[in-house]
Amino acid sequence: MKYKFLLPLLFAGPVVAQTTIKQDAVIKQMNDEVSAQNIEAIVRKLVSFKTRHTLSDTTSKTTGIGAARNWIKAEYERYAIAANGRMKVEFDTFTQPAGGRIGKPTVLKNVLATLKGTDPDDTRVYIVTGHYDSRVNNVMDSASVAPGAVDDASGTAVSMELARVMSKRAFPATIIFMAVAGEEQGLNGSTNVAKRATAEKWNVDAVLNNDIVGNTLGMENGIKNNTNVRVFSEGVPSVAAKDSKMLTSLIGNGGENDSPSRQLARYVKEVAERYVSHLDVKMVYRRDRFLRGGDQTPFLQNGFTAVRFTEMNEDFTRQHQDIRKEKGVDYGDLPDFADYSYIQKVARMNLSVLANLASAPAQPQNVGVSTSGLTNRTTLKWEEPKGKKPAGYYVLMRETISPYWEKKIFVTINEFTSDYSKDNYFFAVQAVDAEGHESLAVYPKPVK
Repeated sequence: MKYKFLLPLLFAGPVVAQTTIKQDAVIKQMNDEVSAQNIEAIVRKLVSFKTRHTLSDTTSKTTGIGAARNWIKAEYERYAIAANGRMKVEFDTFTQPAGGRIGKPTVLKNVLATLKGTDPDDTRVYIVTGHYDSRVNNVMDSASVAPGAVDDASGTAVSMELARVMSKRAFPATIIFMAVAGEEQGLNGSTNVAKRATAEKWNVDAVLNNDIVGNTLGMENGIKNNTNVRVFSEGVPSVAAKDSKMLTSLIGNGGENDSPSRQLARYVKEVAERYVSHLDVKMVYRRDRFLRGGDQTPFLQNGFTAVRFTEMNEDFTRQHQDIRKEKGVDYGDLPDFADYSYIQKVARMNLSVLANLASAPAQPQNVGVSTSGLTNRTTLKWEEPKGKKPAGYYVLMRETISPYWEKKIFVTINEFTSDYSKDNYFFAVQAVDAEGHESLAVYPKPVK
């Protein structure tokens, strides 16, 4: 059996461990191509439609959500030329019934640009998304100017810029670059895609939702922060509420901090900081901000793995505001107040994660921890993933109080026994190829 210890254990103490960073040259090159100027041009073009309110004009060529979505689709189609037929661009069209923030049945259109994977045996799908609709104070006001530069032209620009750069490359797995409508009216667009993914049995491995990722100045605290981005991930999976066996297992197994989405958040932090300079990914142990929600939620509720990215300190004089000046304070989500170099960092973070995942082997299957007999050792077993054969596996390990994986042990067979007890440490397994692209980590289930 071959073991290779890649990272030293980072348990509390006076010694700071060293970490070796190895970058994929292709991913680094793609990151270099992500342009702050292109991102700014996209944001300003979206703002030029005056309002992108979900219930706004759909017939004008210059104003309203109809003009905006037509332009987004045309841009995706322009990027798709570089993919030589591998990228399909479409409207995901549906009728949202009346109810809640939708006053009457309304035809909504998401925009999807699907970069088909090159491996016919690899069914994995990765989704990066932002919402292109906007609003002002009154959520039902579909006529007033609603620039929505940061909320959420910034997230839409991330998805579009990544499509431009990544369409020139090929990946074994499929990537969908998406811009959705109806977020401000009740997560309508993302709900439709999540339901469609479930009905059509898409093998969605991860969803990255970018919402409000363009501001670096915090309201009230005045903090200027262009180095941190928050990643929100749920602990107990949303679907556990309807699955008593899953909930019982989580309680008994101590896995409430090891949901698939929490594993994705850890993965984002490790991979993004591997590739993006001056970026510190802050994991937030919540599905979303306090009592708030976003487009990752419908995917979580349908059993998919998803996280949300948001700037570190929000400026609420910008979000959901009528454009005005009041007591010397400017209000309104205008493009002059966005930080385009910061959005560039966020885009590079997304690209690093997507490219690494879409190039990696799939997750190992049926990962289990042996429960046959009382022992202070831990034995893990798993099966080879479907599709691309991995070069090996990483066995991950951390203390129960640690937010991050602390040790990575490389093995070339499908079993590993550790002298560290499963009573005192958490373990997981991920597949890795010869170039170092890792799958998402899989938390083991008890097996006899």
